Amino acid sequence: MAILDIARMGHPILKGRAHEVTNFDDPELHTFIDDMKETMVHAVGVGLAAPQVYVPLRIVIFFVPEGRDGGPAVPMTVMINPVIKPVSDTMEEDWEGCLSVPYLTGVVPRWTQVKYSYQDVDGSLRERSAEGFHARVVQHETDHLDGVLYPMRMIDIATLAFTDAQDEDDEEGQDREGESSDDASEEVSDSETSAPAL
Repeated sequence: MAILDIARMGHPILKGRAHEVTNFDDPELHTFIDDMKETMVHAVGVGLAAPQVYVPLRIVIFFVPEGRDGGPAVPMTVMINPVIKPVSDTMEEDWEGCLSVPYLTGVVPRWTQVKYSYQDVDGSLRERSAEGFHARVVQHETDHLDGVLYPMRMIDIATLAFTDAQDEDDEEGQDREGESSDDASEEVSDSETSAPAL
């Protein structure tokens, strides 16, 4: 396995529509997916799309950690040629980060409940339902396959911030309210201002 380079916002590979995977017998496909997994873990992300590592194919990997936003864990999942459909029109805003947009975070609206289908590494069709953080990760990663990064989904660009500056502001605010900085940092890490690198 190998750790792959991650493309950053502005690179042409992140602006176009990725191609469908049609050959599931290609041994290079499995090697590439293994490299994606290693790269995501090394970068401390929870999701990664093939265009982010300079390969224009409709492949996404992700997982949901135990207890994230109070939801259930989702094991490492490989989605090939995914399709997403919202279950309702209800949307929710929350903070997001991205491995291709390092050091920044912003508030992004996403559908709260979705159904999605995809092919696994053998080409078999799978279907799932998702809500909460699970639904957000799937939407974020699938966006990459169509040349969409999360800042393009933001309603209020004023929420775009450097993660370290945002954490400093949150801690100062907590201190002004008479709470210790240690307590504040614990609250920030698990609350609405914690934006995982997707």
